[in-house]
Amino acid sequence: MRNDGYDGEIQEPVPVELGDTEAMIEEVIHLIASAPNVPLSSTPRIDRDHVVGVLQDALAILPDEIRQARWMLKERAEFVQKTQREADEIVEAARAQAERMVQRTEVVRASEARARQIIDEAESTARRLKSETEDFLDQRLASFEILLDRITRQVSQGRERMRIAPVVGEEEQVAPTRDATGGTFFDHERTDLY
Repeated sequence: MRNDGYDGEIQEPVPVELGDTEAMIEEVIHLIASAPNVPLSSTPRIDRDHVVGVLQDALAILPDEIRQARWMLKERAEFVQKTQREADEIVEAARAQAERMVQRTEVVRASEARARQIIDEAESTARRLKSETEDFLDQRLASFEILLDRITRQVSQGRERMRIAPVVGEEEQVAPTRDATGGTFFDHERTDLY
C-alpha cells in the first residue's frame, strides 16, 4: 500500500501496468526533491512510508518488466534470425538461378561451338569425298577411254584387213552357199557390206 499525502491518509492500491517502474522511480525522485524542510532546519521532511511503499511497488513489478523486456528481446532476435534466414535463402536462390543461367549460356555456347565443329568436319569430309570421287571417276574414265581407244583401233584394223583382202576376178568369185534356212555363210566376208 502507498500513502500519497503527508497527513497519514491511506489510499487504495493503484493497479500497476508494465512500464510503471520508471514512473514510480521518478515519483520517488520528485517526492524527495520537492519535500518541504522541517521547520527551523534544512532537512527535508519526507513521508518515509510513502517513499518506501512506492519503492516496494517498483521492486514488485520490476521482474515482470524485465521478463517482458527479455521476451521482447528474444522475439526480436528470433525475428531477426528468421528474416536473416529468409534473406539468405533468397540470396542463395538468386545465386543458384544465376548459376543455372550461366550454365545454360555455357551449354548453349558449347553446343553452338560443337555444332560449328561438326558442320566444318562434315564440309571438309564432303570436299574430301567429292575430290576422291572425282579422282576415282577420272581414273575409271581414263581406263575406259584407253579401252575404247584400243577397241576402236582393233575395229579399224579389222576393217582395214577386210578392205585389203585380195581382189579376185568377178568370174572367180565363189558364190556363197546357202544353208537350210536360206541364209548365207560367210556374210561377214562380203566386202560390199562395207
